Amino acid sequence: MMHRSFKRQQSTLVLLAVVVVGAVLSAGRPFWIDNAIMVGIFSLMAISVGLSYGQAGILSMATAGFASLGAFGTAILSTRYNLSPWIGLLFALSAPMLFAYPLARLLTRLSPLPLSIATFLLGGLFEIAVREGGDFTGGFVGLSGIPGLPGIDDPQKMMLLVWAVVLLVSLLYANLMGSTYGLAIRTARHDPLRATADGVDVPHLLASTFSASAALAGLAGWLYAHQMSYIGPDSLTTHTSISVLLMAVIGGARALFGPILGAALLSLLTLYLPAAETQGMVYGAILLLVLLVAPDGLLGIRWRNSRPAAGNPVSAPKTMAKGEL
Repeated sequence: MMHRSFKRQQSTLVLLAVVVVGAVLSAGRPFWIDNAIMVGIFSLMAISVGLSYGQAGILSMATAGFASLGAFGTAILSTRYNLSPWIGLLFALSAPMLFAYPLARLLTRLSPLPLSIATFLLGGLFEIAVREGGDFTGGFVGLSGIPGLPGIDDPQKMMLLVWAVVLLVSLLYANLMGSTYGLAIRTARHDPLRATADGVDVPHLLASTFSASAALAGLAGWLYAHQMSYIGPDSLTTHTSISVLLMAVIGGARALFGPILGAALLSLLTLYLPAAETQGMVYGAILLLVLLVAPDGLLGIRWRNSRPAAGNPVSAPKTMAKGEL
């Protein structure tokens, strides 16, 4: 246990060092500061996927929908009712979480394919609700004039705030998955009957994990809205859900840094694509290559050969190899 705790501390220090170096290199460069902010926001959404899919095995296509709920919630509260963005933060965390829990109690009974289709349809319903919301949600026009965060009066401060949130979330995520709660999540994923026999309420556990990932997506949406000062029906779509899922899978959905690495690689890659139409083709090619070379993602290459045998999935959480949570 002390060894794992030390490894988590090492990982946190590595991420902190990367953030500090990035802040120094991007100082005075607005283009890279703006991109660093967006990479941080997409990293939060990718970590949300890592928690729900990488750890609990819940393949959700509604990540952007929960982010959109948080983004529109804080936008409406701050523009329509002149409330503080910090109140919007409470809404962005609580609304997706409260919405996701009862939904997960129903959907986690399904097999992976029907579950992913159901969440894909849910994301589409979010988009329809936004477009048909009229003046309340801005309809097809969206909401503009969203105020910035109090005390964050320049992009450099916003970048530091976003990555401070990523650092904090990563630390909490690592500690969660290194605890007995995390062990219960992994056991419930690999062998629900064993988890039930051990006294774990599997439906409640999976629903709680899914609702926590939804709250994390809502947090990303909150940051997105106050960074962009605009949110519309085309801001956070099903396409965004697919993108962040690819980010998590390509980087390594079960590893702490996997979703962050995937978010950084794919976000920066889009800057150099010749046209937006090529994005899907390039993403698909990268995904295919990664799945062939490293089925567990880029950060899964190191430990792939040291994993326990497939015939003993229940013991996998107890013998997790170097680099995983």
